This record gives sequence, structure tokens and C-alpha cells, in this order.
Amino acid sequence: MLVGNTQQPHLRINELTRNTIALILAGGRGSRLKQMTDWRAKPAVPFGGKFRIIDFPLSNCINSDIRKIGILTQYKADSLIRHIQKGWGFLRGEFGEYVDLMPAQQRHDENDWYQGTADAVFQNIDILRARNPEFVLVLAGDHIYKMDYSAMLADHVINKADLTIGCIEVPLEDAKAFGVMDVDDERRVRAFVEKPENPPLMPGRENTALASMGIYIFNAGFLFEQLIKDADTKGSSRDFGKDIIPAVIDKYRVNAYPFLDLQSGQQSYWRDVGTIDAYWAANMELIGVKPDLNLYDNTWPIWTYQEQTPPAKFVFDDDDRRGQAIDSMVSGGCVISGSTVRHSLLFSQVRVNSYTEVNDSVILPEVNIARHCRITKAIIEKACQIPEGTVIGEDRAEDEKRFYVSEGGVVLVTPEMLGQRRHYVR
Repeated sequence: MLVGNTQQPHLRINELTRNTIALILAGGRGSRLKQMTDWRAKPAVPFGGKFRIIDFPLSNCINSDIRKIGILTQYKADSLIRHIQKGWGFLRGEFGEYVDLMPAQQRHDENDWYQGTADAVFQNIDILRARNPEFVLVLAGDHIYKMDYSAMLADHVINKADLTIGCIEVPLEDAKAFGVMDVDDERRVRAFVEKPENPPLMPGRENTALASMGIYIFNAGFLFEQLIKDADTKGSSRDFGKDIIPAVIDKYRVNAYPFLDLQSGQQSYWRDVGTIDAYWAANMELIGVKPDLNLYDNTWPIWTYQEQTPPAKFVFDDDDRRGQAIDSMVSGGCVISGSTVRHSLLFSQVRVNSYTEVNDSVILPEVNIARHCRITKAIIEKACQIPEGTVIGEDRAEDEKRFYVSEGGVVLVTPEMLGQRRHYVR
């Protein structure tokens, strides 16, 4: 059992959160999502029927009362920028609240885009200094989870840490894909290794490692000092996990913060939806009766841009032509017309026409599926027009001739694969 400092000095959490700036690293493509990120950055990928992936860390900030937020953008950011502008403009500048977009500033070299996670923050160091935070919370913009950052911030202060790393427990065989920490019984980090062949075990545990979530809390002055030092280091890859963290472990107080459910003590929900299979599975989990990620929790709402759409509609009730959705989530603006949708998730403004069956699929916004289609275990990208009589997900060999099929058998369909031109990308 990992334990921390049991002393509880008087803390005013609202002062800690008020003096914190959150930086969301949202510039990555996420190439393992294949054609889903051909036209948008991974944090802008739709998720859960009405959200974007970036809405989850953003909502965690708002619900944690951290309301000074910078979003560091780079790769094909138009879709992400439009979403932020439409859905995240409700903070009040008069109160020192903001969600700012921070593209690569090229202040140090006019030819340089962000070279790594640490460089992305370094290129904005003058902006951060001018805003004079006490703490900087660095977040990945491409994970799905709910987390109270204020609790992690309090833990950081109580334990007098220079850097605190949010972490999850993962099976040893999965740990090779993460940055993994070796910690002592008081959660002090003794070593940090990116994607190790032989991951260190957690104290007192078998077959379990402690993996980084890509969530870091730095004392601001300490962060600026380390960023400058790293920028002057030849051969650095300018990355937090590969360079900054390993360089500070021996000389400074670096703590791990386990992301656990406070009531059960079990690992809390966290998903890296970085592959087609993981993305499909995480969406499918939401359909369950009691999913691990509860989107209906009014105490921790997920904020987003709310499309103005009419209610979902189900029409026709003949024996061979009944509009119905079973064990599914259906968003506003959808029309299920004489068709059957089973165990699927439909985003807004999807139309499924008569005599069609959709099973185990994720259908993104503004898709039209014509009559007499059968769609199984698929992800249908935004604005696809599925022709009449199309069959997807029943014959892998046939699917592979036209579409992308994942290792787990999920079929990804995009307008380009159907020979259709996208008139816009959002």
C-alpha cells in the first residue's frame, strides 16, 4: 500500500487552484488512430456521442476549480480551435478565468515548431512567467478520465514536492507501453523509465507497475529552471518523460500520486484511446448498464459545445420495418427510420434508413446510412454517405479491399474510402 505524508497542514484549496495554470498538450496527431486523424488532431476526435476527447481534461479542470487554462496546439488544429471557440468561451476574463489557445510561438527559432512535450511548454515560458503562477499543471489532451486535480495539488503541497506525477496501476505486461516509475513506500520516485523492457514492480505488489498518466504538477519556478536547463542540453529530445523527469529525480522531491477511487481504493477509470480498437472499445463501454465512466454523473459534468438539434426520432412500427434502438446511445438530431440499431453509439444528426441493421458500431455525426445496409463492428467517420445495400463487418477480406480493418476486427470507414469528398472538416 502506497502511503504519503500524513501531516495535514491547514490548506485553502481554492487558493492553490487559483494560483495554478493548467497546460493541455493538444498538438499531437495520434497516428495510431489511422485516418481518423488525417484531418484533425487526436484531442479533437469525437467521443461518447457528443463530446471531443479534449473535453475530458478541460472538464476536469473546471470541475477542479482550475480556470486558467492554456491549450498548446500544433498538428491540424482547425477542428480543435473551432470546437474550443464555440464551446469553451463561457469563462469570465473579469475574474481571471480563461481558456487560451497557444500555438507554437517560434520565439526562439523561427523555424521551430514544438519539438517535444517539454519544448511546447518552454516555447511559452515568457507567457507563463508574465502570468506568475505558483503551480503549473501539465496535462495530456488525449485521454478519457475524470479526476479532481485539486486533490492532487493538495497532495503536492502537503508532501513539499517539486514535481508530482499522476499515475495508474497497470499489469506488468502492459507497462512496456508507458513511462514507468520505481517508487518507495512513501511514493517518492526513485527512477522513471520510458517504455522499459523490464518494468519495475510496485512496492508490495506482484505483476503490477506504476505508469505515468502524463499528468504533472510542477512548482512554477522549478519548472522554468528545468526547462531552460533542458533547452541548453545538447542531444535532449525536449520531452518530459525522456529528459526532464529522469534528470531531476536524484536531486529534487519527485512524488507519485496514485489515481484511485477515494471510496473503494481501486484504480479509477482512465483510458488511452490511442488505437482504433481502444477507441471503439471505450465508446462501447459507455453503452453498458453501469459503465465505469458515468456520463450521467451530475456532480462531475463533462462540458462541451452543445449542438442545437431536435430530439432523436424513431419512426415506423411494421413487423419488417420498425424504427428501434436496443442497448444503444442515440444523440440528438438522429432519425432511426424503419431500421434497427443494436449495441451501438450514434452521434448527432445520424440517419439510419429503412430495412438497415447497425450492430456494435460507433457512428459519428452527420452520417447517412441508406436502405438495406448491414453494419457490424464498425466506426463510420463523420459525414459518410453509406450507399444502399452496403455490407460492412461480415467479411474481413472484402472489408480490407475498401476500408481499414484493425487487428481486433473493427472496420473504419471514411468518406475518402467511399470515394466521397469531404467539403469541410470539423
